[in-house]
Amino acid sequence: MNAIEVDARGLRCPLPVIRLAAAARYAPAGTRITVLTSDPAARHDIPAWCRMRDHELIEIAEVSDPTYLRFVVVVRSQPSNAAGGGSGSARSSRAM
Repeated sequence: MNAIEVDARGLRCPLPVIRLAAAARYAPAGTRITVLTSDPAARHDIPAWCRMRDHELIEIAEVSDPTYLRFVVVVRSQPSNAAGGGSGSARSSRAM
């Protein structure tokens, strides 16, 4: 199983989620991404991102000394762009 750690401690919203999204973008299904963040907004932002992207959030833990949050996300299969969905291809084939 692949594992990635994203250390976003010291970064404020929206950077922890942006870093998570970048790590997950090309990660194969089953990859575990651990996100470390000191941003309190991540407690809501990362679970919301997981729901929107259909990835599985399997752990949220508060670590102390120094205090930060640890999230563990499992990447599910990525949507395919092979069909060109939303790429504007239909618009480009229209006669002008």
